[in-house]
Amino acid sequence: MSTSQQPPLSPPPQPTSEIEEVLTDDNDSDYSSIDSEIPLSSTTNKPPLPTMMIDSLFTTPPLLHDPLVTQTSTVQDETVNEILPFLSASNKQPDLFTYNEFGVPNLRREAHVNFLHMSLGRLPGRFVAADASRPWFLYWCLSGLAMLGEDVTQYRDAVRDTAKSMQNPTGGFGGGGGQLSHLATTYAVVLALAIAGGEEGFEVIDRRAMWKWLGGLKQRDGGGAYCAAVIITLLDLPLDLTPESPAYKPDDPSFNLLSGVADYVRRCQTYEGGISSSPSAEAHGAYAFCALGCLSLLGNPSRTIPQYLNLPSLLSWLSSRQYAPEGGFSGRTNKLVDGCYSHWVGACFPLLEAALNGSSMPVNDSLFSREGLIRYILCCCQDDTKRGGLRDKPGKMSDAYHSCYVLSGLSAGMHQWVLDETENNGEEPEWMVLPCLEGEQVFEVGDRVRAVHPVYVIPQGAVRGMKNYYRAKGGFN
Repeated sequence: MSTSQQPPLSPPPQPTSEIEEVLTDDNDSDYSSIDSEIPLSSTTNKPPLPTMMIDSLFTTPPLLHDPLVTQTSTVQDETVNEILPFLSASNKQPDLFTYNEFGVPNLRREAHVNFLHMSLGRLPGRFVAADASRPWFLYWCLSGLAMLGEDVTQYRDAVRDTAKSMQNPTGGFGGGGGQLSHLATTYAVVLALAIAGGEEGFEVIDRRAMWKWLGGLKQRDGGGAYCAAVIITLLDLPLDLTPESPAYKPDDPSFNLLSGVADYVRRCQTYEGGISSSPSAEAHGAYAFCALGCLSLLGNPSRTIPQYLNLPSLLSWLSSRQYAPEGGFSGRTNKLVDGCYSHWVGACFPLLEAALNGSSMPVNDSLFSREGLIRYILCCCQDDTKRGGLRDKPGKMSDAYHSCYVLSGLSAGMHQWVLDETENNGEEPEWMVLPCLEGEQVFEVGDRVRAVHPVYVIPQGAVRGMKNYYRAKGGFN
């Protein structure tokens, strides 16, 4: 991402003047190979069918309504009333969308692709406030484009050069040149390099400095889990701590970069069943995903997740995050539905299904309403102007963050992940993906998006490419 003071990341496709005007308006496997064979072209234009097959669940207010009126309940009612016309297809926009027999609009793939390409170019001056988030823009846009079926290798050189400018000699990446390294921005840069691919990009990362830097961040209580675990496993870093690490224990040489993480995650499960950022804090959907992803990296999720978390309690809390009639997810108790939680909560379920299918209580059906999530995303989260991109909900503007995580949630709803636990010479279990075919498909075949790895949230091929490269190198050579 570049601000108005920075050169563009790479020359994006030239937008139409109308799209550009709206964007700058201040009003604001393998099994995985099977998925690549599914056509990603837009649906053929056709008139909407005269009768829409839409379940009343998605067209009427909730049957149960709390008589206690609060500010929270009032805003919730207003949100439902604003969303219902989109779900019921009573406000059809034939100039932008075509609708299928289930009242679900097509995915405006081309508009979203254009929006994400433009978001990798020069942005309006007001984005200077997001200067420290440039690594995130790289990841959000590249990940979104990959899910939409775009070839992002055109950005390899630009991503490599941008990453190089953000790396510090002491290890890690900052939000921009001259900025201190941060675990979150380092995570985003590493993922962006993995998506773009290419050995020259991988060689930018100073893995030795990264390893020492992570050791300096390591907490003795196990905190700082998911981002660090992703970086460590993708870059195949040693787990040993140097004596300079504040978490180094001379009397316990086995204590390493990932020691204590699982117990820390356990302590973050709240009385509601959800997961918080730290013990005794409020449960939040994003931390639930981070906790499950982290446990899945520490070992087989069918063992690690049930061992460290109360699964029935967590499932109850996560299920309560999906609302009706909206079909989307909220991030916390008594909060509004938001498109980004299509990923943060929706992507928890593939990991939980993998955990349960390897346990004593396997599941054969989805643990959430795929139809509800897909309806919410396609009906309510697509920007309904020429701007393109995806958004939180009707009335909000699209942005790169929501575009990435809404598409990730859509991918989770459209695909089914299975963990192959076959013995594989000591290698970690392989995640396999297939298009989800259970129930009635309420979207057009051409609207299916690509799958992303359920833990790393980047394409499966990108995960393999980066891991294999660093494993082959051996050490820091």
